[in-house]
Amino acid sequence: MKISVEHLTQKYGQHVVFEDVSFTTESGKVTALLGPNGSGKSTLIKTIADILPMKGGRILVNDTDITTVSKAERAKMIGYVPQYFHYTSFTSVLDTVLIGRRPYMSWSVSDEDLEAVDAALSTMHIEELADRFVNELSGGQRQRVFIARALAQNPEFFLFDEPTSSLDLRHQLETLAVMQDVVHKNNSGMIVALHDLNLALRYADHVVLLKDGAIYANGKPEDVLTAEAVRDVYGVESEVVEKETGRFILSYEPSY
Repeated sequence: MKISVEHLTQKYGQHVVFEDVSFTTESGKVTALLGPNGSGKSTLIKTIADILPMKGGRILVNDTDITTVSKAERAKMIGYVPQYFHYTSFTSVLDTVLIGRRPYMSWSVSDEDLEAVDAALSTMHIEELADRFVNELSGGQRQRVFIARALAQNPEFFLFDEPTSSLDLRHQLETLAVMQDVVHKNNSGMIVALHDLNLALRYADHVVLLKDGAIYANGKPEDVLTAEAVRDVYGVESEVVEKETGRFILSYEPSY
């Protein structure tokens, strides 16, 4: 599956959030959206997910305009995990994850649906939370539950808006490692908005770097995330270092 964003524009009233944004990503790749606060990362994710109607341009899924695809079929193609969740109190974790199977269910829950839920809970290492109420969980635990719901949906593409924002360091690394593994093994795709450049360097196959409502650069992480780009986009001095464990960006002071 391939998602092509072509000359996309989004506005809030008269305020242009981003304009003429174009990039393509495909199955088997993790694409990270990067940029400072206000650069349009979350809005771009919501626009691709059809949470916000686009104000210009188009989005193609396998060369088909996404607006011509029914919502039921779109739900099987794209799974969206927002940064902030709305949930019903006293709903169990199992039932919350089961909602991800809604595009496939008719009148009753099938064995296949329950197997998908069990697999999603296991993948996110939250089997022991299955009978807990969602409102009893920590923010990080809830984040993992909603990621499990997206996994149970079994879409061809995942859209994640800051999925690590409520997670501690260990679970940030664990969650992105799991999603990278899912994408590569299942030949699905993922577009994820991130703040942490080092997480993008470690887990992304492709990055789209936004600045002032436009694409500053896009390509392989090691080609895009340079000290010059960090200075231009974030206004921070940094250096890129190579270690046995990978490449890292060390930022140390604002540039003036």
